[in-house]
Amino acid sequence: MNNKENIEKLYTSGDLPDDGLISLITIMDKEDEELIYSYAREVREKYYGKEVYLRGLIEFSNYCKNDCKYCGIRRSNENASRYRLSTEEILECCDKGYALGFRTFVLQSGEDLFYTNEKICDIVSRIKANHPDCAVTLSIGEKTREEYQAYFDAGADRYLLREETSNPIHYGKLHPPELSIKNRKQCLYDLKDIGYQVGCGIMVGSPYQTPENIVEDLRFMQDLKPHMIGIGPFIHHKDTPFRDMPDGTLKDTLHLLAILRLMFPHILLPATTALGTIHPLGRELGIKAGANVVMPNLSPRGVRGKYLLYDGKICTGDEAAECRSCMERRIASTGYQVVVSRGDYRA
Repeated sequence: MNNKENIEKLYTSGDLPDDGLISLITIMDKEDEELIYSYAREVREKYYGKEVYLRGLIEFSNYCKNDCKYCGIRRSNENASRYRLSTEEILECCDKGYALGFRTFVLQSGEDLFYTNEKICDIVSRIKANHPDCAVTLSIGEKTREEYQAYFDAGADRYLLREETSNPIHYGKLHPPELSIKNRKQCLYDLKDIGYQVGCGIMVGSPYQTPENIVEDLRFMQDLKPHMIGIGPFIHHKDTPFRDMPDGTLKDTLHLLAILRLMFPHILLPATTALGTIHPLGRELGIKAGANVVMPNLSPRGVRGKYLLYDGKICTGDEAAECRSCMERRIASTGYQVVVSRGDYRA
């Protein structure tokens, strides 16, 4: 089949053979792009209308015990300026975010052992007590099933854990030997089984990635059936072993966003900060390619420039209110609208 036929089949059936997916991943002309983006918008509007959901991102620690080769907060990066937020500082971020209309808070950090099981549960339960109409999302890495259960019991609603790649060999090229894709996947299945709304995802254009790797990622996602899928382009960081590797591209990321929307019609799909970093209108273009979530930064201004997973990250200096109002205007320019809502997954 040619790509127009591939896109039509993906739109009508939600799937393609591997060779069809590889063709879409590697070869799309302008007409193909316009067709797949229009279908992606049609599908997301079928389930979510014109709504775009804001997630208030609170990056509460940039300490990490891991040494992933692509990440700017890897433990061996001695140039990183480390910080931790106190429980009170995190709660204050949520209070400010609530006043601005945020109804989901995403607590993200490196894998920082300072925040014990008890600390995380206390933070989650206090946020939920203060803002019972809000969702709490955690993005704090690999934990035991018992820890995930404790966070859930404390009130956590969602959990983001990007696998970055599903292929064991490729995974080994990106991560230190003590980390394994087998454990990463088990964490995702545990989270799903406990009852979380679960988010997975990959880097687009990561070092050594092949189109076949991406198809393997899509097949894993079909098996997991996540509620959220977060993808963004790989962007190098100067203080990592991948400092000289080429970055992922805007086009490849937008193509994959549209493919994901057609394969997973119901998912919550962010237009990520990384997408906005590689192009001034990256997030707007992501919305037009099928995304329906954006994640403005609610972290205190003083630490935003320190949570640098990659170089050139945007929105490290904006005040929360400015960032929120700016985002609302930018989303409106795409023909969609920011709404005050938890923005839950719609089955």
